[in-house]
Amino acid sequence: MKTQAQPQTGHPRRWAILGVLVISLLVVVLDNTVLNVAMSTIADPVRGVGATQSELEWAINSYTLVFAGLLFTAGILADRWGRRLSLIAGLVIFGVASLISAYSSSPDQLIAARAVMGLGAAAVMPATLSIIANVFDPRERPRAIGVWAGAVGLAVAIGPVLGGVLLEHFWWGSVFLINVPIVIAGVVLVGVLVPESRDPKPGRIDVLGVLLSIVGLTLLTYGVIKGGEDGFGEPAAWSTLVTGVLVLIGFVFYERRIAFPSLDVRLFANRQFSASTGIIGLVFFAAMGSMFFGAFYLQMVRGYGPLASGALFVPFALGQMIFAPASASMVKRFGPKAVSTVGLILVASSLAIWTFIGIETPIALVAVAFFVQGVGMANVMPPATEAIMSALPREKAGVGSAISNTIRQLGGALGVAVLGAVVSSVYRSRLAEPAGLPEAAADLARESIAGAYAVAGQAGPAAPALLNEANAAFVTAMHYAAVGSTVFAVLGVLVAVLWLPGRRPADTSAPTTAAGPAEVPGRELADA
Repeated sequence: MKTQAQPQTGHPRRWAILGVLVISLLVVVLDNTVLNVAMSTIADPVRGVGATQSELEWAINSYTLVFAGLLFTAGILADRWGRRLSLIAGLVIFGVASLISAYSSSPDQLIAARAVMGLGAAAVMPATLSIIANVFDPRERPRAIGVWAGAVGLAVAIGPVLGGVLLEHFWWGSVFLINVPIVIAGVVLVGVLVPESRDPKPGRIDVLGVLLSIVGLTLLTYGVIKGGEDGFGEPAAWSTLVTGVLVLIGFVFYERRIAFPSLDVRLFANRQFSASTGIIGLVFFAAMGSMFFGAFYLQMVRGYGPLASGALFVPFALGQMIFAPASASMVKRFGPKAVSTVGLILVASSLAIWTFIGIETPIALVAVAFFVQGVGMANVMPPATEAIMSALPREKAGVGSAISNTIRQLGGALGVAVLGAVVSSVYRSRLAEPAGLPEAAADLARESIAGAYAVAGQAGPAAPALLNEANAAFVTAMHYAAVGSTVFAVLGVLVAVLWLPGRRPADTSAPTTAAGPAEVPGRELADA
């Protein structure tokens, strides 16, 4: 009897280990939410590095694309070389890249440093989940992973506020520099507390597949951003878009032919799995894109400081934290189709609110829009994840969840790129030729609303007129982008209604209770 009970005890320091893993995850997720309130400061040529809107989009997307592209490979390397080693290496890379980001002297240097941060984050996230699966008793593991997932919600809640506090008192680089002492503490604690573990039969590394996916997605994102800058009829835009699509098509064909693909595209032959991952991609496309233009609206058009604008993002996190715990029981009662459809309708409604927000709209309406969006997303992820788990055989559960997490990251990256391109294109078409400015300053004003505010000091008596025109042009551009984001959320509603499963007797059972150790972390990763 003792030999049977022994595996159920877990590691004696398992809860202390979980605390270290939460710190590791928190610093990775926190950084991206902090960036939302720092964008206008980074765009300022005096207080920041003078980044254009497209460069700010790349500062976000360089991190996301590398993170999503290397997630699978990083997990395999952690299983092969050691999960503790992977976690320490990821934290060190993330910390060094954060230090470089903090002291970047140009937008290009910041973009490159952010890409390296994505590399570190890709090593951290799967390692934390694998370590949890290794040190926790199967009966305690769901609770432990619930704490792990809660760290994501906590980061979403405190990230914008922390970023606002730092920017109110320090220079823009402080939002990255704050990572360094946390990383140092994390590395020391991981080295002291976390045991090493490996997979005795790790998968093979699909190097060519990883390279094809990153190249294809980067070209696609570059083409979208370039099209927003210069117009999609320009060769630099459409040729890059076409090349990116062709590379991704080649990636899919290649992945179908090899035994150990980095992305098992054969899973998408399952209609329910495809619909569920598609919903996740669509909702994050809409949500992340709206947060991008929302941050500029709050800080530029409305003139809120970083702290005040950061506080206005908190209702989004509160909506998720309040309603997400009840979502799983709602799925059991009503089925994934009903719950996710209602959630997506709420997301679409919140995004549609932005089409009514103008220069002098009561700011409470913005807080309501963010809160409704958070409530909606809290009721989208669990049912979509439930549908993914029930659509796949048990041995594919971990892979399916990792795919849904990758799609989430890519959906967010493309949302920022596409909706950012809409804002850029409409803003330039609506802004009149700035009068009385040197040519270089006029070009900067037409580049983005951040540029208009940066050169207003050179406009003299014409500055108020320039800023009024820039605000009006940006709000119009924001309305166009809001319509686009709403359309993508409505597409998610249609996908849910047509292809997600309804309520079944099997829905009342909890698949997690019968799951093997490898399934649970994968499932919660998608929930997170």
